[in-house]
Amino acid sequence: MSYDWISGFNWRQVFTISMVLFAVIDIVGSVPIIVDLRNKLGHIHSEKASIVAMIIMVAFLFVGEEILKLIGIDASSFAVAGSFVLFFLALEMILGIRLYKDDNPSTASIVPIAFPLIAGAGTMTTLLSLRAVYDKVNIIVAIFINIVLVYTVLKSSAKIEKVLGNNGLGVIRKVFGVILLAIAVKLFASNVKQLFI
Repeated sequence: MSYDWISGFNWRQVFTISMVLFAVIDIVGSVPIIVDLRNKLGHIHSEKASIVAMIIMVAFLFVGEEILKLIGIDASSFAVAGSFVLFFLALEMILGIRLYKDDNPSTASIVPIAFPLIAGAGTMTTLLSLRAVYDKVNIIVAIFINIVLVYTVLKSSAKIEKVLGNNGLGVIRKVFGVILLAIAVKLFASNVKQLFI
């Protein structure tokens, strides 16, 4: 069993999934929110927020599929639905508009940092969509890589905001928005044909 997991490991998949999750989580784009929270609360528990977010994401990766089976939805249908979510998230990032946003965060590290800022609805949908295309071991490695990046950003959010400024953050959001848009199209194309078989 463990050998099958190791044999499924692929650095190219890990890189692709990491890019998708990085774009969806958009931790760099969330720096202004994090800085605002830090100013309000005085301190953010970066370690706790990162660990809780990782546990939520890995748990949902496994349990989410069982939930789909329970309600009678196949992975391809969910992947197509997920591609639409990614598409609209990408449009938000590219055009600088807000189609949907969770309630304004106002309390400590687990809520809203771990959930819903990091492991939110978009991230959960993306994980199940990726599960339909990629090996679980690669998704888990990509989650870990992103959590390390999230932790780094949480720890140095004030410095990042000063270095990049609003214009720099905007450029990064748009670049990753385009990447996310391309991945959404690929995800749709890979799974839509399964719906008509």
